[in-house]
Amino acid sequence: MTTYPVRYCYNQPQCLSMPNPNAFNWGFMPEFSQPKDYPFEFEIKPAIEAVLYIASRVQHPSIYHVLKILYFADRKHLEQYGRLICGDYYVPMKDGPVASHVYDLLKDARRGMAGYGFAIREASDTKNLPVVVTLRDPNLDELSKSDLICLDESIQENATQSFGQLRAKSHDAAWNAADPDHISLENLVLGMEEPSALLSYLRNPHP
Repeated sequence: MTTYPVRYCYNQPQCLSMPNPNAFNWGFMPEFSQPKDYPFEFEIKPAIEAVLYIASRVQHPSIYHVLKILYFADRKHLEQYGRLICGDYYVPMKDGPVASHVYDLLKDARRGMAGYGFAIREASDTKNLPVVVTLRDPNLDELSKSDLICLDESIQENATQSFGQLRAKSHDAAWNAADPDHISLENLVLGMEEPSALLSYLRNPHP
């Protein structure tokens, strides 16, 4: 049976104000809410760096590709290490699972909010999707070695996939079984090796 390590948690501030793309200045911001009984806290610093990492390594990093690459990296990391890369929860949108708070960050950047280290370039025509533009290099100190391994594997597997291919791939067992508001842990582990053991660990990581 797989042995899962103790989950590593960042000391995440609940507030954020970022005046430029190169530095954080922590100030007031509402707390990020998670579904009831969800065992992870959303960690904004690794979330931002994961977006930057993906976008800097993909030739055409559309918002859709970034979100789907993160989803498949999160599934790998959850199965192998017993945690999600930035602790976000997933919602079953019509084109596949989406990390809720990361999507909010991307929407903020699309509205012109500065400081995340990335911006959104709108598509030139209706056939293309908005693209994530990096304004700085990712801070790899905010991502663990295992995070990077799973992100690299997901980039390798998914970066060149079309919208339709990623949509079909992400309409998986977890998406199909999900409630309308979010994908529960019970559904997220569907299709993984030893899902019952993993779910038991997630519910009680320190027995």
